[in-house]
Amino acid sequence: MLADMPSALHVLALASLLATSPVLAEAQPRAQQASDAPTLHELNFNWTRDGVITGVAGVLWIGSEGLFKDQLVPKTCRWCDRSADGVDTLNGLDRWGRGVAAKTPEGRDRWDTWSNILDFGVLPVGVLGGQYLLGSASGAPPRYFAQDATIIIESVVIASLVNQGVKFAVGRERPFVHVLPEDQKGLTEHPNDNNLSFYSGHTNMAFALVTAAGTVSELRGYKNRWLIWAVGLPAAASMGLLRMGADKHYLTDVLVGAAAGTLFGVGVPLLLHGRQQQAQAQPRASDMSMNVSGGLGGVVLSGQF
Repeated sequence: MLADMPSALHVLALASLLATSPVLAEAQPRAQQASDAPTLHELNFNWTRDGVITGVAGVLWIGSEGLFKDQLVPKTCRWCDRSADGVDTLNGLDRWGRGVAAKTPEGRDRWDTWSNILDFGVLPVGVLGGQYLLGSASGAPPRYFAQDATIIIESVVIASLVNQGVKFAVGRERPFVHVLPEDQKGLTEHPNDNNLSFYSGHTNMAFALVTAAGTVSELRGYKNRWLIWAVGLPAAASMGLLRMGADKHYLTDVLVGAAAGTLFGVGVPLLLHGRQQQAQAQPRASDMSMNVSGGLGGVVLSGQF
């Protein structure tokens, strides 16, 4: 009985030391915190470079729309969906898609108004606001949102500038103009807008916004970034339906607009703003600690290095 006492004392001493060791007490919470915290990434970003790209593209886009449009737009259609002898040659897919258009001028005007409100107001505010909330919920510093917003806007203005150039070059007649008699086509509310159907600028902008925000969120590693895709893509798709409802675009205009917007929304962040190569963190003096604890039968050293 007495011979067994030293062993029993050693066991009790070791158990007491382990129970009071701060390393084991803290190991589980730290591991849990590490697994729960998202890993956020720095992106390649330069304020001078990206400010110049965004500013120049924005000025060219807005200038071509507001200042030089009358000089740049085609006066007559180049893509008229009609043969030289006047026979309608509109393809079957676009003919079928025109069934979405409202039947009355008032209905078409209503869809046109809503498409402008959503595309130039609600959707940008919603996308940028959602991006801010995703970053904040993931613990991102404020500068991340400033960079994210610039990347998203940069993607949109580049996509819109390219769209504007294609519209001016292609000169496709809009659906509502296509069905008018020749002597009435010059009497529309905005005649210089008659031949800018291909491809849909509203749809292009909507998809560029959403996919740029989604791509940036994926690159950053934000939590719940799937929400951008789940909410944003249906909203962007609805923009195409609104433009078709307003009889401003054919189905092919909308499909190409969605594809082009996605191309720039994904491509600009990936090509210009990929993740930075992060150097392996070096130990710091503040990260090193040692604990000494002892009791009956021994001493235990523990530490974090």
